[in-house]
Amino acid sequence: MKYFKAILVLGILVFGGYLYASDLDPRFHSKEEVKWKLPFGASYDYSNILVTRAVDGDTLVLENNERVRLIGIDTPEMHESNKLYRDAQRSGQDVATIKQLGKQAYEFTKKLVEGKRVRLEFDVERFDKYKRILAYVYLLDGTFVNAKIVQEGYASLMTYPPNVKYADEFLKLYTQARQNQRGLWK
Repeated sequence: MKYFKAILVLGILVFGGYLYASDLDPRFHSKEEVKWKLPFGASYDYSNILVTRAVDGDTLVLENNERVRLIGIDTPEMHESNKLYRDAQRSGQDVATIKQLGKQAYEFTKKLVEGKRVRLEFDVERFDKYKRILAYVYLLDGTFVNAKIVQEGYASLMTYPPNVKYADEFLKLYTQARQNQRGLWK
């Protein structure tokens, strides 16, 4: 009986490897065929993935239920958290004001990306300490989401080395948004 189980497991692994290999090699299927995927070891196409929801102004949820934290930007908090109170203390603004600004940033991001397909670009680190994907996000029309949020005045900068690929661009956009009193800077 134990040999039967071992052979069964081996057969499943070999068959699973065949399915994985056939998924990579177009000779094994046509575009019309259904592609079989095993539930473990799944990989996702981050060059064309759906944003199912904006959590807040700088965090998204993808169709595979992974969370993405937008690199280089920070939007005001809209929910009760330790960060909300730290931001209030640091900025001198009251909690209600920060929450209202957070809601505005969330609404902007939601309108920009929710229900749309995007492409992710990664920097040096792939995940943050909360296991969220760290990424630069682009709409399929080429709009650079992280930059657009800053440009329209709905985010401050948050740069954590080594993820600094677009830090200079974000600083320029942030300065222009503040000077032109866009978004939250009105």
